[in-house]
Amino acid sequence: MEYWRRLLAESITGIEDLPGHLRPGGDLGKVLSRYPMRVNPYYLNLIKEPGDPLWLQAVPVIDEIRDQVCVEDPLEEEKLSPVSNLVHKYPDRVLFLVHSECAMYCRFCTRKRKVGSKDMAVTSETLERGLSYIRESGRVRDVLVSGGDPLLLSDERLEYILSRLRRISTVETIRIGSRVPCTLPMRITSKLTTILKRYHPLYINTHFNHPRELTGEASSACARLADSGIPLGCQTVLLRGVNDGPDTIKALMRGLLRIRVKPYYLFQGDLTRGTNHFRTSVRTGQEIMRALIGHISGMAVPTYAVDAPGGAGKIPLTPNYFTDLERTPQGSELRFFNYLGQNCGYSDGF
Repeated sequence: MEYWRRLLAESITGIEDLPGHLRPGGDLGKVLSRYPMRVNPYYLNLIKEPGDPLWLQAVPVIDEIRDQVCVEDPLEEEKLSPVSNLVHKYPDRVLFLVHSECAMYCRFCTRKRKVGSKDMAVTSETLERGLSYIRESGRVRDVLVSGGDPLLLSDERLEYILSRLRRISTVETIRIGSRVPCTLPMRITSKLTTILKRYHPLYINTHFNHPRELTGEASSACARLADSGIPLGCQTVLLRGVNDGPDTIKALMRGLLRIRVKPYYLFQGDLTRGTNHFRTSVRTGQEIMRALIGHISGMAVPTYAVDAPGGAGKIPLTPNYFTDLERTPQGSELRFFNYLGQNCGYSDGF
């Protein structure tokens, strides 16, 4: 058995299997009956103590079933699914869900309602219906392959899906959404990267939330992908108690660049049932962005955005630097302040 498969098989799926010093208090049976738990040994060994940023992402708490604010499917993916496990929100791209499992079940997952459960059934039939829809629509240029985590599929199954997508004449780019480089980096084998690079242009958006996740193993996994010509981006989620401070986000974004991962999005938390205890205010996110813009390399600055409820799509939440618009005989003068708070002007001329 491959090493990564052995680690996955040894995952902890019950509170009683956690080391004693990492167990949360209280009866969490109702939580686990609704939202499954999986923590593989690699990620477990990164956790230091209860309540730390990695523990919060991995270990269930009672707050998950006390959430009366959020909803099961805030992005209305089910309403935007013309066929099972395919979401068509934007005109020229689709989200194609090809696997129901993850290397770790993140407690803040936007698909918490079904990932890792029987409610997310991915079969040969659903895959074929998805491929047929993409082919017959005639307007899908970009496919985001996600799940669950597509990189937990066997090499053969993953290559089958990628090869079928590449045969569709309208499909120009393929993206894979995977947290495996963070949560189970030993899955990124040489054999896997050899397969992936056959299907360029192919991109991978991964997901790191805290600097402590940028381990040597994660760095090596990202290096193998980057050395195969695969551009890497990171979609970080802003999480209360995990990374909701400028120093943590600065360290994370700088660290991502060091391992050749471009910070792509910093997401405001979705209104997903069971995750309200993770959400921060938008003001918090904008203050973090002010601490990034101009203070670190632009390459390390993600787009802060919210994926709007109801399937309305992603909306940038860039801090506002604009202060005034003055009319002069020569035209308009824009007034704004820079990253240091200095008042600046720009002549629009119109």
